Amino acid sequence: MIAPHMTLDELNQTPLEAAVAYLDGVYEHSTWIAENALKNRPFKTVAALKQALIAALDAGGNDAKLALIRAHPELAGKAMVAKSLTAESTNEQQKAGLTQCTPTEFAHIQSLNRDYNERFGFPFILAVRGPRGEGLSKSQIIAAFERRLKGHPDFEMAECIRNIHRIAEIRLNDKFKNDIRIGEMVWDWHEDLAQYTDPDYADRGQLTVTYLTSAHQHVAQSLRDRMLACGFDRAEIDAVGNVVGIYEADHSQPNAKTLMTGSHYDTVRNGGKYDGRLGIFTPMACVQALRDAGKRLPFHLEVMGFAEEEGQRYKATFLGSGALVGQFDSSWLDQVDDNGVSMREAMQAAGLAIDAIPALKRDPRDYLGFIEIHIEQGPVLNELNLPLGVVTSINGSVRYQGEITGTASHAGTTPMDRRSDAVAAFAELAVYLEKRAQSDADSVATIGMLQVPNGSINVVPGRCQFSLDMRAPNDAQRDTLVSDIVGALQTICARRGVTYQLTETVRASAAPSDAHLQQQWEQAVEATGLPVFKLPSGAGHDAMKLHEVMPQAMLFVRGENSGISHNPLESTTADDMQLGVDAMLHFLTHFQPQRNA
Repeated sequence: MIAPHMTLDELNQTPLEAAVAYLDGVYEHSTWIAENALKNRPFKTVAALKQALIAALDAGGNDAKLALIRAHPELAGKAMVAKSLTAESTNEQQKAGLTQCTPTEFAHIQSLNRDYNERFGFPFILAVRGPRGEGLSKSQIIAAFERRLKGHPDFEMAECIRNIHRIAEIRLNDKFKNDIRIGEMVWDWHEDLAQYTDPDYADRGQLTVTYLTSAHQHVAQSLRDRMLACGFDRAEIDAVGNVVGIYEADHSQPNAKTLMTGSHYDTVRNGGKYDGRLGIFTPMACVQALRDAGKRLPFHLEVMGFAEEEGQRYKATFLGSGALVGQFDSSWLDQVDDNGVSMREAMQAAGLAIDAIPALKRDPRDYLGFIEIHIEQGPVLNELNLPLGVVTSINGSVRYQGEITGTASHAGTTPMDRRSDAVAAFAELAVYLEKRAQSDADSVATIGMLQVPNGSINVVPGRCQFSLDMRAPNDAQRDTLVSDIVGALQTICARRGVTYQLTETVRASAAPSDAHLQQQWEQAVEATGLPVFKLPSGAGHDAMKLHEVMPQAMLFVRGENSGISHNPLESTTADDMQLGVDAMLHFLTHFQPQRNA
């Protein structure tokens, strides 16, 4: 007889046949996955069991993955109508409301099922219980269906498998009554904070929070109030709009230093809910857990909600964290936004004490370091089916605004070998840039903007304006990349008889993670039962500013939807948030300062 409920310890000790039977239904009609995974018992956490199941499927190869996909029923398909779904699938489709479709909705989903099967040769798979486990709406399901119909077959097969693993994760949570209440709470906090968005964007249903708008100020106040509710001893909004929460050290430590953590709460225009904010809410959840347990740390914990990182309203990137390292540039105050409002005027209207900004500079001697947790903003962890990744370095970057100048001429009368085509020269550079960046591990290069001023369909382009963004995990690798690409531009232009101009706009040094802090992140990930995976950060973060004055290290949390970020599709799950909290709690409660700190 199969036990109605098992703990993980009981599963570890149960005979193989009974253990396989207990996990029946986790992967649709595919008990072999559980059988192979269980050979790796014992598992110290449910997360470790999940990873073993993922590894078992990976070992089966593509044919096994395709068979697994085809073992799943269509959404709102024939099996649902015939009431022949498994109990697990029935429960999931009910939670998503698919069993209550209107005739129009049902017909549309049936049409999407047919189109998807015809295009890819397997059914559309989506974890319809969603990132919190409570169920996606029918409109969300249909939107995902329509979006993914445009995907590449190889990507779609991998995406179906990722969704199957998410389905299995939720089913395992149900079987083992896995406690992810803190992760669910953090997920809810993000949803609640997303109610605040700048004027003009709310009507479009878009999340946009830029520096010192009314929405930005509401977010700051909400974070401050929530910090106090979580158990922080003090929480305030400082002179640049940073939200600062302090959880004081154990009173037996009168000379305690401070560990700083946090991230930013502003967003890009029409952005996602998790970029930056996850790094504020995770340590807040940790403080609440510590308070509830009556536990203090041997150091002060300072949690920062940085007011500005994105540079959207004013061109003053890292304003919030920059103020803490003494890099607030007073000339920024004279910048004006699109409505002609200067930063000085915005700060005065918000009641910020501009004269107090210099006093925000922190003394590094008082600090043990800076740690940051952040959604990855990329596809690596998602593709590897790994919830957490330890950051080795924040990439250094160089950016240029460039222009190639040739000769505008008639498109019909100028022979191909007589042209000084600015766009053709640029196109050659673009191909070289892609190949050159690919030749380096972890280097990236991007052309984000491209314009042909006064271009016309029947004119050989005489001018071409563009941007270059080049990044690498260390400055030497970055500089070699930049040198090669700029050298290629010079060679191409000389050969084609055109000229160029480049203006450097950004040069940011790489920020390697402190070895001591990184090691403790690795130990924290191991404690969750997950394998340690290390990767660089291609995006810039507040951590790279703090890196200038104190040691820093970061942890990434997996993003869903291919890790897309700066986009409304930016997403992560309550399960991954829970693991992020678990890892940070382990880091904080087992933290060992450097001996000379």
